[in-house]
Amino acid sequence: MTKPDRRHFYPRPDAKAADGLWLYGLHAVRAALANPRRKLKRMVLTARAAEEIDAKLLGRVRHEIADGDTVARLVPAGAVHQGVALSCEPLGHGDLESALAASPRRRIVLVLDQISDPHNAGAILRSAAAFGVSAVVVQDRHAPPESGALAKAASGALDIVPVVTAVNIARALEHLGDLGFWRVALAGDGEAPLKDAAGTGDIALVLGSEGSGIRRLVRERCDTSAFVPIDAAMDSLNVSNAAAIALYELRRG
Repeated sequence: MTKPDRRHFYPRPDAKAADGLWLYGLHAVRAALANPRRKLKRMVLTARAAEEIDAKLLGRVRHEIADGDTVARLVPAGAVHQGVALSCEPLGHGDLESALAASPRRRIVLVLDQISDPHNAGAILRSAAAFGVSAVVVQDRHAPPESGALAKAASGALDIVPVVTAVNIARALEHLGDLGFWRVALAGDGEAPLKDAAGTGDIALVLGSEGSGIRRLVRERCDTSAFVPIDAAMDSLNVSNAAAIALYELRRG
C-alpha cells in the first residue's frame, strides 16, 4: 500500500501524458481508491471534493489540493470531473475461472460482442455491478480500452465487476457451456421472451453491438436466443438499457 504523502505539488503541463491513465468523477475515483488491486500514482482534487472522500481512502495515495482549473487540465476537455482526478495503472483483465467464484445464487456472466462505445460499455458495467454479475467478458479487440470516460460512465463499477478478455468470443462461450452456463443471445428477433428462455441455473447473456448486433458465429454458440418485449412503436432499445432490463428480469425471481 502506498504511504500517505500530503505534500502539495503542482503538475507540469505534460503531466497528463507522463502519468498515463487518469480517472475522474467522485464515484469512479472512490471505487478505485477502495480497490486493493488498483495501483495508484497520485491524485489532484479540490478542497470540496476532498470532503467527499473518506480520509482512509485519501491516505492510500499522495494527493494535492488544487483548484478546479488544475483538475480540468488533467482530464479530457469538457469531462465532468467533480473536482477530482486520479492517476493510476490500468487494472488489466483477469481470467474467467478466477472471476467465477461459487455463489449461493445463480451466476450471471455478460458477454459483450464487439460493443465498442465506452459510454454503453460503462453503463452496462454499472448495471452489472447493481445486479451482482459475476464477470463481464469482452473481446481483446473491438472493445473500449480502460479510460477515464469508461470509468466515469461505469460510476465505480469498473473497480467492482471483473472484466475478462477473450481472444475469441465464440470459444469463450464454448468454455462457459462446458462450465454449465446456459447461453442466451439477447436479440430483437429472439425465439422467446427472456423470462421464458432464461431457465434458473447459471447463465451467460450475450449482447451485440448497436450496429450489427450479435455476430452469426457467436450466436451459433448460444443455446437459445431471447428478446425483451417492447412496444411496437420502437424498433429496439439501446444496448445498455436492454442490459439493465434483462438483468432485472434475471434477478427478480
